Amino acid sequence: MTTKRVVLVVTCVVVAALGWVFAITQWETASRIATVVSALAGMAAVGIGIWAALPGPDRAGVVVRDTGAAQAEGAGRAVTGYQGSGPAGSVTVERTGDAGTTGGGDAISGYSEK
Repeated sequence: MTTKRVVLVVTCVVVAALGWVFAITQWETASRIATVVSALAGMAAVGIGIWAALPGPDRAGVVVRDTGAAQAEGAGRAVTGYQGSGPAGSVTVERTGDAGTTGGGDAISGYSEK
């Protein structure tokens, strides 16, 4: 079950339980319970808001290691590392294989931006 689904199910269960408690208790007791629940929910919302604003863990980005050899013919392309735009993190390319072409193609052994 995904985290979103768990949060949805737990929320529904809590709302249903509170509705049941409010329905069977006297008005004054229900009012007190609602006040406490509202205060706790407000504090939880502030805490979650602060947590969401904090930076997450560093992303490793793309890591390419120990690739094999690649050979292209004609106008083809041989890539033994990484070619393309790097994501928000860094691009690490180590120990790439040999890349070669025959007939005027492109050979990339390492990193090349698109």
